[in-house]
Amino acid sequence: MKHLELHILQSVPVTCLNRDDLGSPKTAFFGGTQRARVSSQSWKRAIREYAHEICPYFEGKRSRLIIEPLREAFIKLGNTEQISLKWAKEVAGSLASLDSENENKVKTIFFTSNAEIEHLALEYDKISKEKGDIPDDDKKYKEKTKRRTKDAAKNIDATIYKDAADISMFGRMVASDHSLTIEGAAMFNHPISTHKVDNELDFFAAVDDWQKQEDSGAGMTGTLEFNSSVYYRFSALNLDMLKDKKHLECMTVEERKQVVSAFIQATLEAVPGMTQSNSGRKNSMNGYTRPSYVLGIVRGKGHPIQFINAFEEPVWSGNGIMKASIEKLKKEEESQKKIWKLQELGRSEIPEKDIDTFIKEMVKHVD
Repeated sequence: MKHLELHILQSVPVTCLNRDDLGSPKTAFFGGTQRARVSSQSWKRAIREYAHEICPYFEGKRSRLIIEPLREAFIKLGNTEQISLKWAKEVAGSLASLDSENENKVKTIFFTSNAEIEHLALEYDKISKEKGDIPDDDKKYKEKTKRRTKDAAKNIDATIYKDAADISMFGRMVASDHSLTIEGAAMFNHPISTHKVDNELDFFAAVDDWQKQEDSGAGMTGTLEFNSSVYYRFSALNLDMLKDKKHLECMTVEERKQVVSAFIQATLEAVPGMTQSNSGRKNSMNGYTRPSYVLGIVRGKGHPIQFINAFEEPVWSGNGIMKASIEKLKKEEESQKKIWKLQELGRSEIPEKDIDTFIKEMVKHVD
């Protein structure tokens, strides 16, 4: 498959980009030592949100609250409040089972877009009006609603995914209807540090401004865990898959190039915790940096290859980690290329090239 690879080295200072269930920065053992880690899910969310800001084609939303927008879509089609709510729950329940504890939600998050919601409602409306409404006491009620939802989904024109390139990029799984499942064209690793990392504790004390001068002691005290790391990040994009019917076949080549450009920019510039929805202590431990080194490669065949084994033996230096990490990454890439006869259609590097030139050299291979 034709694909694009991004190999990224990024130094992040004192921060907690991604915490575990105990509030500690996530870690992983690799090469016999503990490394700092950020889950791919965490960085992917940051990339999705960043891409949404810079490109109009990234309008996908992940939510359990799909009943209300479906209801509104049915109302716009001229249906009564009662029928609209009933059909909204039928469609939502067929896509992701209704939550028995909250009638306004489904049990699992569904990745969709406004255009898809509107088209699902339109097609379900047509089918229900042609065949008649299904009585609640019908013995095969659930089976029939699932079938109608499936038929409605089949009738949707693939052009609606023009407003949700992120669904094509990141994919979605729909257990109740595999026809709606979309394999993501993008791949990510769990970024880990190129070196050994031990989490540290920050003890803090807050002053009570209204406390009397003669009273001693802090208003409150506490601790936070943090670390500092040079991360190796890897991302790849299946360029052939983007041309599939269930992905972005409906787009022109120039439109696909815009999508890939936004994906590359967001992947390089987004950092977990820098958005309102995921603060990541962005005010008290701002970890917003840009990569120090990026290697971009476009290959015409084969599978994406990450070079994490460059750091299986952890980098050790008392004079900075980044320079040694870059040297080890370049050496690993040269070794892999020589041993496995890896072929490429194009390549570019940052900081040798600026971000605009780098992106331009990558997207020229998009067709």
